[in-house]
Amino acid sequence: MTSELHAGPRHLDAGRPESKARSYARLGKLDVYDYYLSILVVAAAVLPPAAVGAGSLPMLLLFLLGEVCTLVALVSFDDVTGFRDGSDIANYGPNDPLRKKLRKPLVAGTLTDREALRFGWAAAAAGALLWGGAVALAPHRPMWTIVVIAVTYVIALQYSYGLKLSYHGFQEAFLVALGTVLVLAPYGLATGEFSGFLLVQAILFGLGPLMFGVYSNTNDVEGDRGVGRPTVAALTTARGNALFIGALSLGEFLLVLGASLTGVAPWWFVVVLLPASALRARQYHLGFRAHDIMRARRLGFRVHRTYVLLLVVANLLITLGLVGGLAR
Repeated sequence: MTSELHAGPRHLDAGRPESKARSYARLGKLDVYDYYLSILVVAAAVLPPAAVGAGSLPMLLLFLLGEVCTLVALVSFDDVTGFRDGSDIANYGPNDPLRKKLRKPLVAGTLTDREALRFGWAAAAAGALLWGGAVALAPHRPMWTIVVIAVTYVIALQYSYGLKLSYHGFQEAFLVALGTVLVLAPYGLATGEFSGFLLVQAILFGLGPLMFGVYSNTNDVEGDRGVGRPTVAALTTARGNALFIGALSLGEFLLVLGASLTGVAPWWFVVVLLPASALRARQYHLGFRAHDIMRARRLGFRVHRTYVLLLVVANLLITLGLVGGLAR
């Protein structure tokens, strides 16, 4: 195994070798930008009034760059672990032609284990520096935001490397918590406040990556079981997993409805988000009625991006003063 991990790069197609830059971009999953959209939700909530503070815009930019670097480190370490334990080889192997090996540079042989680790640690160092800079520039520094940023950073690096938290039953919870923090923390740095309405938005944002993650886990169930990675899909039956994902889908809608009914969110919030809720129902139908899990997973990205767009619209309606009678 050691000789395989440190062997030189191999190419799936000798006629079209991957460049190192392209392989590193694939390793960092830079084309999957869905977590990075958190900054749009926050910006729409805090920037238009222009009274939040002169440091808000540069702080948000630094926070976004730190977010990118930290998540690049996370997914790089995840690929290293997945390659070492064989789960990525199983999930992206010849028995699964729908998955593209080049998306996993270690499996494709375009990067070595050592190169991936170096890249991951460099990204982690950059993430720490950038998030530190964001805190330094922030108009406000409530202690809770600094604590959650620090804890999130440490846990992100331990997600599937080091302590390997995702191998101990924390995968689904972490995906939601990460997205929640990426909305709440920069909002707190910009305003110095905690908002129930923004908490609802943050949880909705965090549910987005979870809801394409659980469909991936459904597809990868055999590989995850083989290496002892306890996702819900791996721990339960196919019916139990379907019920779990159905409950998440329904719970997402009930969160929006409850927020509107209780005054935590504007009464019209549930109406604005209806297109995204309908797409979520469509995703479940594709996955567990039409039994097309990978197509349902792809639709999950569209659902998440629709939620982000509608959250931005809702925040702009409030911050620009286009509607009134809103709870914050």
